[in-house]
Amino acid sequence: MTSYPAWTPASRPGIIPLHPLTFGTILGRSFTALRHNPKVLLGFALGIQAVTYIVVIVAIGAIAIAAFSRLDTLRPGTEEFDTVLAGSIALVVVAGIVLGLLAGAVGVIVQGVVVTEVARGAVAEKPTLGAIWAQLKPVVWRLVGYAFLLAAAGVLAVTFVVLILIAIGFAVLPVAIVLSVLAVLGAIPLVLWLSTKLMLAPSAIILEHATIRGAIVRSWTLIRGRFWVGLGVLVLVSLTFSVLAQLVSVPFSLLTSGVTTIISPTGDPEPGAIVALIFGLILTQVVTLLIQAVAVVVQSTASALVYIDCRMRREGLDLDLQSYVEQRDAGRTDLPDPYRLHVGRAIAPRPVAPAYPAYPGPQGYGPPPGYPAPQGYGPPPGYAAPPSPAAPSPAAPSPAAAAPPAPVPPGPSSPPPPVPPTSWAAPGGAPERDAP
Repeated sequence: MTSYPAWTPASRPGIIPLHPLTFGTILGRSFTALRHNPKVLLGFALGIQAVTYIVVIVAIGAIAIAAFSRLDTLRPGTEEFDTVLAGSIALVVVAGIVLGLLAGAVGVIVQGVVVTEVARGAVAEKPTLGAIWAQLKPVVWRLVGYAFLLAAAGVLAVTFVVLILIAIGFAVLPVAIVLSVLAVLGAIPLVLWLSTKLMLAPSAIILEHATIRGAIVRSWTLIRGRFWVGLGVLVLVSLTFSVLAQLVSVPFSLLTSGVTTIISPTGDPEPGAIVALIFGLILTQVVTLLIQAVAVVVQSTASALVYIDCRMRREGLDLDLQSYVEQRDAGRTDLPDPYRLHVGRAIAPRPVAPAYPAYPGPQGYGPPPGYPAPQGYGPPPGYAAPPSPAAPSPAAPSPAAAAPPAPVPPGPSSPPPPVPPTSWAAPGGAPERDAP
């Protein structure tokens, strides 16, 4: 006995359609993906990023106050004063570097959480923070190492260029000034180019468990053909949040200046004016840091979506994701991670829908050479199709053969057609026949 397969519901939609993405889809879903799993993206990623920024600023400020407060007991111009001043500056710089590295490590972990959540959200899953950490934990130090390696390379490159410019400045100062301006102008496209070429490396480390070198090679390879899309998303997201930060900070700055002027109209350093100024500056900085935290989350989301789109186009990742969703919704639970399947696979070019054939010149009414004429339609009477130089055109059917014969109306002298006799019977009566 044959039984039909059990009914399964349609696959639930994720944050993106499971096919190659357009530029508008990537840019739009980078912002709307925040609503998919707000406990992770807004609760953890945004919260921990903002708290880290605030803690770093407060810690550096406290260290600076404690370091420079020792100068109040010393007389300026003495050797002891200069020694304490140099030590205070060095202490603040070292503290800033250490705390900045710690904040960078936290930011890298936040980026890993966001990329993992976006990858699961593409297949309509909402993992908990514990499940995300379980997937991220094996590669978290590799991810942090890649971030520090990238930062160290940037610092070394900048230091090398600055030392060269300083050496040139001691010899020929005008040339050093011109070269400094050219170096700054040339660094902008170089940084954008390198940032775009390497923007997929964190996603490769997180989702494929690639090594640092392998992730750099993967990013360099996957972004080919989608470089301008990645650059456009990167630039637009950065510009959006930069403008937003300026729009938010300017009203707070104006409000702080207004309140300070009202409290102290003469400009004297009164305690109330100083408190208002400090409170306004802190509030402005906190709001700016919150916007920067959202920017980090959105940029990480955009990088993950560009990575998924590039793998869909080059390796057919959309087919693996669709198969995973279908089998998961059918009840299977032992499915492998679709992002680690067929890594580096090369697929044949996708078939493209054929375009409509071009019509011949204005003098032609028939089909292009090589296409049969549709039945019932032909060229006007007396028209001869021009010969084709490439291939002889098949002869068009004559109007008499192509068009169906038209019905001939009966003439006035032709007899009317005979009417067949009909019979009708009333209920319970005998049938009656019409007379011919």
